[in-house]
Amino acid sequence: MAPKHYDALLLASFGGPEGQDDVIPFLRNVTAGRGIPDERLEEVATHYRAHGGVSPINDQNRALKAALEQELSRRGIELPVYWGNRNWDPYIPETLQEMYRQGHRRVLTVSTSAYSGYSSCRQYREDLGTGLRETGLEGSLEVDKVRQYFDHPGFVHSFQEGLSQGLRSMTQKLGTLEKVHVFFATHSIPTSDAAAAGPRPLAQQLRDETGAEPGEVNGADVYSAQHLAVAELLMEMTPEAKDVDWSLVYQSRSGPPTVPWLEPDINDAMEELAEQKDLRGVVVVPLGFVSDHMEVIWDLDTEAKETARELGLEFLRTPTPGVHQQFVSGLVDMVAERLEQLPEAERPERAGLTDFGPWFDVCRPNCCVKTMRDGTQKPTVAAVDSEVGVSGL
Repeated sequence: MAPKHYDALLLASFGGPEGQDDVIPFLRNVTAGRGIPDERLEEVATHYRAHGGVSPINDQNRALKAALEQELSRRGIELPVYWGNRNWDPYIPETLQEMYRQGHRRVLTVSTSAYSGYSSCRQYREDLGTGLRETGLEGSLEVDKVRQYFDHPGFVHSFQEGLSQGLRSMTQKLGTLEKVHVFFATHSIPTSDAAAAGPRPLAQQLRDETGAEPGEVNGADVYSAQHLAVAELLMEMTPEAKDVDWSLVYQSRSGPPTVPWLEPDINDAMEELAEQKDLRGVVVVPLGFVSDHMEVIWDLDTEAKETARELGLEFLRTPTPGVHQQFVSGLVDMVAERLEQLPEAERPERAGLTDFGPWFDVCRPNCCVKTMRDGTQKPTVAAVDSEVGVSGL
């Protein structure tokens, strides 16, 4: 998109409970429309209740908001930062109302999801469109969204330091990396969502050779291929990773077992590798996550770590970007490249480190449409985003 004169920045995120009484209402929000009874939700609630009913994601978003404000100020960019969530207070619609009351009319949004896909990109655009309609602000408040940033230098380099340190630490523990494996972990998604995100560009040869359709194997769809490209890049740029084996794995799947999701699960992959070779240690890189929210500290730091312990393996999980200076600076770079009020010489060039990037500011109209269990597409306001003032389609 051509640069515009934006007057505010919105940090959009998932949200999380901030006390035991919030847990079930929060999970009802997350699963709205699926008819899941509270007794089923209580099974997931135990993850939050073990941590006092508090998800760390809200404090992490407060820290990220403050870091963005500091970086914008350091660069002399006058752009107030607001924060809105999909599933918990502060909700996106109320935040949009507050921005409008404060006199803002053109807003640029940064989300806490880096990759392409329904939940990580399109759903945020739907949230914005729904928020404008619910508040009666369509036509009065314009909201755009920055591109997906999975291969932006700021995001990629924020993982590299942790991978390097993790491998050095594993060398100190084991004396060698010969029997160490690096797992790049991300959130699993239904294979139908992976297919909707699109086939990997130039992947026809892969499909011809394997017969795989998007979502069936790693690399045959955009979502998994983006992760693979970033993982490969990180291994190449980390000297300690030379000759170390690695793979892309998934976590946090939900729903009935009859619905196929991307595999392998990290725990299954760990067990299989331990059987196949004399594995002694694993380094886990949470490549699909921006911060240490519940699915990181439970699914990786609790469940995957326990699997490693049962298998007699050394386990080390590297940091998420959080408020790493390179990550924060990279987000502001992507904001700055869209700001008409900055002189052209001060707008950063669009950066992307893989063959996929830099990703589109405006995605194709029908990308990442959610497929329901009955095979139909989810009704969505995204089809009329251009009418309600939300761009990024």
